[in-house]
Order: sequence, then C-alpha cells, then structure tokens
Amino acid sequence: MKTIITMAVFGIAFTQTISAQFKQAALPYAYNAFENVVDAQTMELHYSKHAAGYVNNLNKAVAGTALEKERLENILENISEHSAAVRNNAGGHYNHELFWSVLTPKKNTQPSQELSKAINDAFGSMEAFKEALNKEAGGRFGSGWAWLVVTPEKKLVITSTPNQDNPLMDVAEVKGIPVFGIDVWEHAYYLKYQNKRADYLTALWTVVNWETVSSRYAIAIGS
Repeated sequence: MKTIITMAVFGIAFTQTISAQFKQAALPYAYNAFENVVDAQTMELHYSKHAAGYVNNLNKAVAGTALEKERLENILENISEHSAAVRNNAGGHYNHELFWSVLTPKKNTQPSQELSKAINDAFGSMEAFKEALNKEAGGRFGSGWAWLVVTPEKKLVITSTPNQDNPLMDVAEVKGIPVFGIDVWEHAYYLKYQNKRADYLTALWTVVNWETVSSRYAIAIGS
C-alpha cells in the first residue's frame, strides 16, 4: 500500500510517496466460508474495517520513525518503549493476522502428534484443553483475546490479554509465543451471537485450522 501526501512549502506543492511497511495479508477464504459459525457480514466488517484499520493506523503511527524498518515481533517485544497508538495497532495487526490463519473451512483438520501429546501433557485431554480455553475466553472482562502460548520454558499454557495486547509483549503477565488465539471483542461475534459469547466460543472450535496451529507450535518449540 502506498500513501500519497501532498505538502505546500513556501507556496510550492511537493508530492511524497510513502510505502507502508505493514500490510494486511489477503484473507485465505471467502467472507461466507464459515456462515454457520461466523456470518459473512461479521467476517467482512471484521477483516475489511476493524483489522484493516489496525494496519493503516500502525503505519501512520510509525511513519517517519525507526519503527518503519522494524519487524512487527520486535516492536511487540519492546512495546513498553512505544506509544499507546503503536501498542494498540501493532497488537491489533498481529493478533488479527494470527486469527485469520488459525481458522479454515477445511473439514476435520487434526493437530499433529507432537501438539496432541503436548496438549494432553499440559491439560489432561483435548476436551479439557478446550474447556479451559473457553473458560479463559469467557471470563475475559470486556474486550480482549484468549491464547494458547508456548512459554520460554517450552511449556503450553493458557492465558488472556486485554484489548489488543498479546503474550509477545514485554508488558504481558504471561509471556511466550502465541500458537492459537481467540478474538473475544464483541465485533467478532455480536451480529450472530449477541451477548452469547459462550455459543461463539463453542462454535469456533469447528473451524480451527489445526494444521496451522501445529506448524506454529513446531516453530515455537524449535523442532
């Protein structure tokens, strides 16, 4: 994406082209791909308005600073050094890019043996894990995210964060690499589920892309 800025200096017009560093990836499925889980109107608004707004505002927030050349993950890992605008929009951009990637219309994807074992070791069973993550997501007051995270000790833990924070941030209570995340902002589900967040959480498990989650886990533990 390029932004064209025209400025008048001493009465002379100058045009400057700024290449935005951070870009929104194309959605890997149609807006109506999960109609029984997330309606097309919600998906379109969520992707083209809310998520697009984060990346656009992030580019504005870092314009003309050294952050234009930084990796997104590096910005997040040192987020306490940056402005609220950078924190909110860098987090929003990262979180949504992850969220789109861990959903799929493909039926019956399965976690890898490695991830399945790690989940069973950490939570007792897949069902116990889902219940625990749903409880964390359902209990997050207001807006935020629930996460499955690989800690620096290579352990799987569940946590949640407010607003657009995430576990990569140096301000997070639980730090680590997110391998799965659930958006519990109302804009993610309200048109279809109204105030029934629990129903949204239950339905979302039917469209989880376990192949992507497994790949993220393998990368996070360095295998």
